[in-house]
Amino acid sequence: MTTQSAYYQTVSWQNGKVRLIDQTLLPAQLAYIECDTVESLWEAIRSLRVRGAPAIGIASAFGVAIAALRSASSDAKNFKEEVLKAIEYLRSARPTAVNLFWATERMKKTLQARERQEPEQLAQTLLEEAQRILEEDRATCHKMAEFGSALIAPGSRVMTHCNAGGLATAEYGTALGVIYRAHEQGKIKEVFAGETRPLLQGARLTCWELKQSGVPVTLVCDTMAGSVLKQKEIDLVIVGADRIAANGDTANKIGTYNLAILAQYHKIPFYVAAPWSTIDLSISDGSQIPIEERDPKEITHWGGKQWAPEGIGVWNPAFDVTPAELITAFITEKGVLKPPFKNEGLP
Repeated sequence: MTTQSAYYQTVSWQNGKVRLIDQTLLPAQLAYIECDTVESLWEAIRSLRVRGAPAIGIASAFGVAIAALRSASSDAKNFKEEVLKAIEYLRSARPTAVNLFWATERMKKTLQARERQEPEQLAQTLLEEAQRILEEDRATCHKMAEFGSALIAPGSRVMTHCNAGGLATAEYGTALGVIYRAHEQGKIKEVFAGETRPLLQGARLTCWELKQSGVPVTLVCDTMAGSVLKQKEIDLVIVGADRIAANGDTANKIGTYNLAILAQYHKIPFYVAAPWSTIDLSISDGSQIPIEERDPKEITHWGGKQWAPEGIGVWNPAFDVTPAELITAFITEKGVLKPPFKNEGLP
């Protein structure tokens, strides 16, 4: 059985434009937007039309290619300065997901390594590099799915948080990719998805993906997590990640830390599925991970209606950091790692 999620191309390059699923419209409407400027792609990342660390990385790589292809400069120096300026601009869209910085840094190195190429040829080289990043992500997700599904026993009930599926990657997903593969193997009895406030990525996106793929899914409020783990015989929790520090501390959607604490209390394995590109070895621990704070209206308003009184204080961090000691293992395309990170024995 093939999961239907693989048929949706979250990010693609078509007719000289970046084509994205507009995730702000789901689940009511499956619609696509096309970005042909760096500015429109920046807005798509910032406004969460495209989201999920791997998908943001892919989109930003194509953004660099757009900058190169749209450049009117025939002078190699000026051309490179334009592209480098676009890279810095794209990096300002969101601060936490390290894949944005990883992908744009890879594009920057590609730019700097082609000293003898003329601008027109170099623009094509950058587009080809962005396409490679997309294809590599697709393969990475399937490798993670194989490693992760081996950790899941037949008849398992799984809990997840936020969205780490095909919508957050090139296709298939990280945490949901593991679930899809285990479902294909007949191992999944039921998935419990937390709603993921304040923007409801679990309710809107994860439940939509799982339903489309024929995976049994039950939606629960975030505040029900403890009761779910206690009463619903959950066998494991699996989530994605936006940045993993060198010691294994992991930034993911706000509420992940709570879920990890609850899982440890109930002695339930807590897994993080993420590509190697999400690991940031330049920072020693989670205290150094920049945490994005978003518009207070994401909490005080919903659907055009105001839920909270004017004049109150609002704190709206988009992510929290789960300490490595709460994480049972990390599922990557190179294998399953247990903190602290060790490379011995990995393929």
